[in-house]
Amino acid sequence: MVATPIGNLEDISSRALDSLSRADVIAAEDTRVTARLLAHHRLQGKLVAVHEHNERRAADWIVEELARGKNIALVTDAGTPAVSDPGATVVARARAAGFKVVPIPGPNAAVTALSAAGIADGPFLFAGFLPAKPGPRRKALEALGPLPYTLVLYEAPHRVVECVEDMATTLGAERTVVIARELTKLFEQLHRCRLGDAAAWLGADADRRRGEFVLIVEGVAAPSKNAKPDWDGVLAALLSELPLAQAVKLACRLTGAKKNTVYARALELAREINSRDP
Repeated sequence: MVATPIGNLEDISSRALDSLSRADVIAAEDTRVTARLLAHHRLQGKLVAVHEHNERRAADWIVEELARGKNIALVTDAGTPAVSDPGATVVARARAAGFKVVPIPGPNAAVTALSAAGIADGPFLFAGFLPAKPGPRRKALEALGPLPYTLVLYEAPHRVVECVEDMATTLGAERTVVIARELTKLFEQLHRCRLGDAAAWLGADADRRRGEFVLIVEGVAAPSKNAKPDWDGVLAALLSELPLAQAVKLACRLTGAKKNTVYARALELAREINSRDP
């Protein structure tokens, strides 16, 4: 499993080049793309196609070749195989047949974009490509929205405007997004803005909608340990006008908070109010 450049053809390790030069067969997502990479580094090799439409059939053939003692290198058009790209089925079949699978690490668009995004360090969730149709895409975003992780997504140029519009609606217009396009290429661009401004920025220049995209969205901020629940202010306001039991009952009804928790907090507030009274 050989990682290849995501743009700049010089972004490949000497180990990856050595693996490609020694392979009996190079299984490539698009043989034309890989042929250009090989030519750039003055390499030759037997290329066979392994893509999303033939991966199951190709996996059987690769296992047969491995059984004959062949050394197979698997690459995708850009980046690390089996990460939002073909490869996982081949790996599973090869492992099931008892063959060794060796990862040759290298470029990955998600991590490359994340390193230059300036989003606070912490856990992130790589979601790959969202569903292409609006309904399933919004449903997927609704599931991702409440998570306290930085979200890292891939998107195609013809869907990127629709995608950021759905993200602004579903996740919230105030969240920060980093739009990364054409990473490591001549027209590389990383733009940071509010999700609510992302569609307008993309729409202002047709060139901004070219290339493959990585979208990085900040996660929901984790609440402070000292932060009061969102019903706290409601409860305080009610206590200033109503008896404690009635204030607790109404606060629970308005906010959906648990009665025991609200009641305990109400007692604290009542003690604070009484301690301030002359």
